[in-house]
Order: sequence, then C-alpha cells, then structure tokens
Amino acid sequence: MNHDMPAHEHTAGGGALEALLPALALSAAVGAYLLLAHRARRRNPALGWSRRRTTWFLTGTLLLGMALLPPVAPLAHEDFRGHMVQHMLIGMYAPLALVLAAPVTLLLRTLPAARGRQLTAVLHSPAARVIAHPWVALMLSTGSLAVLYFTPLYNATTGSPAAHWLLHAHFLLSGWLFAHAIAGPDPAPSRPGVRARLVCLGVAIAAHAVISQLMYGGFWVDIHAPISEVKGGAEIMYYGGDIAELLLAAALVATWRTDRPRRTPRSPVAPQEMSASA
Repeated sequence: MNHDMPAHEHTAGGGALEALLPALALSAAVGAYLLLAHRARRRNPALGWSRRRTTWFLTGTLLLGMALLPPVAPLAHEDFRGHMVQHMLIGMYAPLALVLAAPVTLLLRTLPAARGRQLTAVLHSPAARVIAHPWVALMLSTGSLAVLYFTPLYNATTGSPAAHWLLHAHFLLSGWLFAHAIAGPDPAPSRPGVRARLVCLGVAIAAHAVISQLMYGGFWVDIHAPISEVKGGAEIMYYGGDIAELLLAAALVATWRTDRPRRTPRSPVAPQEMSASA
C-alpha cells in the first residue's frame, strides 16, 4: 500500500542549476515566439498576428515557470500534493494556453515557402494523423495516469532526476496533444467533428474522476507517500482536473463558433440584377 516516500536530495548547486535551466529554456521560447510574431506582422501588416495569441503563449510559459521553479518545484520533490499541483500546471493548464497561442500557424506564416510545405507534409502524414487523433491523445494523456499511479512507475521516477524530467516532458507533450486535438486553432487534418470531440472530452473527465477517487480511497494505488498526502493529491487532481477540462470545453465551444460557417441572409435583388436576369 502506501509507504513514506523519501524526499529527493538536492545540493545547493544542483537546486540552482535545476531552476536555471527551465528559466533559460522558457525565456528562449518567449523570445522566439515574440520574434516570429513580429516577423508575421512585418511580412503581412494587413493580416498581422493576434495579440491575444501572444498573450496566451506568455500565459502558458508563465504557468510552466510556476510549475518548474520555486516554490512549487522543490515542494513537488518532498510532498505528493506538490507533485500533483505541478502535474496539473504542466499537463493541463499550460498546454491549453500554449495550444490557444497557435504556434504551428505562426510557424506556417513565417517560414519560407519550401519549409512551410515540408511542415504541412508532416502535419498531413499518416503518423501525425494517428497521434493527433483525440482518442489517441486521450490514451497518451489521461490513460497514462493509471499506468503512472497504479504501477511502481511513479516511485521509480522519484529516485531519478532524468526520469523525473522525462515525466515532465510526457505531461507537457501529451497534454498539449490532447488540448490541440480537442480545441486547438492550429491545423488538424484528422480532427473529427465537434460531437465526437465532446464525447472524448467527457470520457477524459470521467476517467480523471475515477482515477482520483480510486487514489483517494487507496484502491490499487502504488505511491510511496503518507496517506494524507495521497488523499490531498487526489483532491487536487479531482477539482483541478475538472476546472481544466471545463476550460478546455469552453475553448472547444469558442473554436467551434469561430470556425462555424455563417449563413448570410438573402439580400433583396437589386433592380439592375433583375433587369440583367430578364
């Protein structure tokens, strides 16, 4: 069942390096996005680039910074509740904000024509169509939680910094993939209709609820941490996951309303058109 989980041992130098690298990576990502947005506006002033998209990207990187830097990052090494807060930020909240920033569309607007065609070919490849399908993305994101918390995998990651960072990468990429498959504004050739995506999102909500309730009750869970921490982490997953998925549903509705073809009302026939048709 549950056992006390030993905290990670960090030296002062190792902790500083662990904070410095994410800060540098996030700063580089922000700089690259702002540069591309400026290039898009300069290349096509009439089309420009939405400041709202830029704000979403800055929000996503801020959420990642909150997760990967103090005080959350050290707490995640010592307390399972801190780990769950980190998981929510990296795997659900930050990916949604980054997806709404439409980074692929920005790349397509700023890359040279030949590079743009290559990127479009990758997006339309069979492998990309499979990976970007909502049900596959659901298995990679929500389905992997059962593997993580109901097997010894989570305990293995707590003793290995490399495994811990791989877990972060999995949370971020799978969360981004699921948010993109459900409500992303970027091109998605294999994306099904709104109803199918709503069903997929409903399954994700139910799966999150079941996993968190099983964790709270101590059923099948394999987490070496005090019971109070596991129950607290389960509550964070339950309520934090609900809020994140409601935000994703709102993004889906907003995207659907934006992309939905508008019916133009019939305008009365002008007299000259009537005479011409006569």
